[in-house]
Amino acid sequence: MIPRKNNMGRVSPLLLVLLALGFFFATYNLVTMIISNRVGRSNSTEEFDPVPKSGLSGLKASGRKFHVALTATDAQYSKWQCRIMYYWYKKMKDRAGSDMGGFTRVLHSGKPDNLMEEIPTFVVDPLPEGLDRGYIVLNRPWAFVQWLEKAPIEEEYILMAEPDHVFANPLPNLALGDHPAAFPFFYIKPSEHEKIIRKYYPEELGPVTNVDPIGNSPVIIKKSILEKIAPTWMNVSLRMKDDPETDKAFGWVLEMYGYAVASALHGVRHILRKDFMLQPPWDLEVGKRFIIHYTYGCDYNMKGELTYGKIGEWRFDKRSYLRGPPPKNLTLPPPGVPESVVRLVKMVNEATANIPGWETE
Repeated sequence: MIPRKNNMGRVSPLLLVLLALGFFFATYNLVTMIISNRVGRSNSTEEFDPVPKSGLSGLKASGRKFHVALTATDAQYSKWQCRIMYYWYKKMKDRAGSDMGGFTRVLHSGKPDNLMEEIPTFVVDPLPEGLDRGYIVLNRPWAFVQWLEKAPIEEEYILMAEPDHVFANPLPNLALGDHPAAFPFFYIKPSEHEKIIRKYYPEELGPVTNVDPIGNSPVIIKKSILEKIAPTWMNVSLRMKDDPETDKAFGWVLEMYGYAVASALHGVRHILRKDFMLQPPWDLEVGKRFIIHYTYGCDYNMKGELTYGKIGEWRFDKRSYLRGPPPKNLTLPPPGVPESVVRLVKMVNEATANIPGWETE
C-alpha cells in the first residue's frame, strides 16, 4: 500500500519561491541549449527516423480512437493549465480529421480536488513521501502505472499529453499498428550520453541509437504496449534519480530519458513526427502542426524582437502564474511577433473567456 501525503493543503510562500527558482534555472538551461542549437536546427536535413520507412510499408493510419491522458497535481499552477487544455480538447475532438476519444486527467495528489466535475479525472496516489526528492515529474510514470491497472479505458490507443498542451488542429491517430508516434526533442541525445545510458541499457541489447530522442509526451501508443513499458519507465526513472551522475547529467529531463530507455528495453521504436507539436517562441508558425506546447517563456520588446531569456516589455510565461490563473483578455503581442505566439495568446484568451468561473476557481 502506498502511503498518502497528509500535508497536501496550503503551499508555503518559501516553497513557491523555491519552485520559481527551480523553474527559472530549468528554463535558463533549456533556453541556452536552444540558442546554441538554433542554427543547427534550421540548417539540418530531415531528422533520423528510428522506424525505417520500409518497415511501415503496407501500414496505414489506424483511424482508431485514442484516449487523451495527462498527469496533473492539485496545485493552482497545474489546474489552470488543465482547464485550458481540456477546453481545446472539447473544441477539437469532433472536428474532421480528429481521432480523439475519451479524456482523463490522472490526478496524482492522492485525493479529489475542485475540478472533478469539470474535467474527467482519475485520482491516484503520489509516490511515497520524499521519494521524488522535489522532482515532481517523477510521479508521472507511477501515475500511469496505477491508471492503466485500475481504470476502464475503452480505446485501444492512448495519447500521453501534458497540462501545457493546447490542440491547435484536430489530431488524428499518428501511430501505425504497433509503432507508436512521438515528437523528437533535439535536446534528448542518448548518443552523447552513452556512458550513462549504458547503466540502464546494456551493450548486449544493441546500439545506443535504439534509444529514441523522445520523452513520454506527446506520444500516441497502443494501450497494451504502454502497459508493458510503464512499470519499467517508473523503475528506470527512479534508478536514474538515485544515481548522482545520471541525475546531474539529465536534470529536469531525467524522466524523459527514463521513458526513452524503458521503450528501448522493450524493443519499442517510435515514428518521429516533427508535426506532432510546436514550441513557441522557437517555432514561428502553427501551420498544420497539432499541439502547441507553451513550456518556454515568450519575451519580446515592443519592436517584436525576441529577447532570449531576458524579461521582455511584453511577455507570456506560464511561470508568471504559479499562484493562480492568468487573467482574462491578456494583451496581445506587439506587431512583428511570430504567428505561433499570437495564436497561443488568442487561444488562451478564448479559453479563459468561455470557461465558467475562470478567476474564482
